[in-house]
Amino acid sequence: MEFAGRVALITGAARGIGRATAIRLAQGGARIAVNYKGNTAAAEEAKRLVEEAGTSATTIQGDVSLEADVDRVVREALAFGGGRIDILVNNAGITRDDLLIRMTPEAWDEVLDLNLRGAFLVTRAAMRPMMKQRYGRIVNVSSVAGVMGNAGQANYAAAKAGLIGFTKTVAREMATRNVTCNAVAPGFVPTDLTNELLDRMKDTILPQIPLGRFGTVQDVANGIAFLASDAASYITGQVLVIDGGMVTA
Repeated sequence: MEFAGRVALITGAARGIGRATAIRLAQGGARIAVNYKGNTAAAEEAKRLVEEAGTSATTIQGDVSLEADVDRVVREALAFGGGRIDILVNNAGITRDDLLIRMTPEAWDEVLDLNLRGAFLVTRAAMRPMMKQRYGRIVNVSSVAGVMGNAGQANYAAAKAGLIGFTKTVAREMATRNVTCNAVAPGFVPTDLTNELLDRMKDTILPQIPLGRFGTVQDVANGIAFLASDAASYITGQVLVIDGGMVTA
């Protein structure tokens, strides 16, 4: 039980990678605060699955792009965790895909606000209790789009690339307090966020993946769990690419 006694706050945990991560950490004994923006039914289902994995969970509604919401989410997570947040997974994200020439400023701002500003706000709010307890594991969910770019996703790629720079900076600032900060960069993983894109592009994407398949949310959750565990206590400021070998192909 590598996470026994730990408390994890996962943003965007109602579905997809966030839900899979919540279940994976719960299987290791962590108590889970499931943050979600609007889908209450999905969040309650995630909570049920965490509890089936043998630990406790709570759901906390909040839009992580809004500072007031973030402050409340972190307060409620701390109350649930008895004053502790040991693991933070910044997973909340959206896409608003379009070619740059057609992309609206609104679509740009919406993606940057949730995917990048949200991670900044939640991390900043969670840093103080982590510093006080002299322990923390922060894992940011970036993307291969932030590593190599992707046509039609200028806003998303910019946000995910920014998240990598943010990760490396937080790692440097927090290292002396025994708080690590790393990122995962998933490749093409079927989720509610990506299903339409993958259906449209699978014939061109799959040949670029040496392992010959799309990833799964469990593949990504396993990588996050490793970086959140004490097995990764000497790893900080790094980006773990989980893409079946695509970036190196």
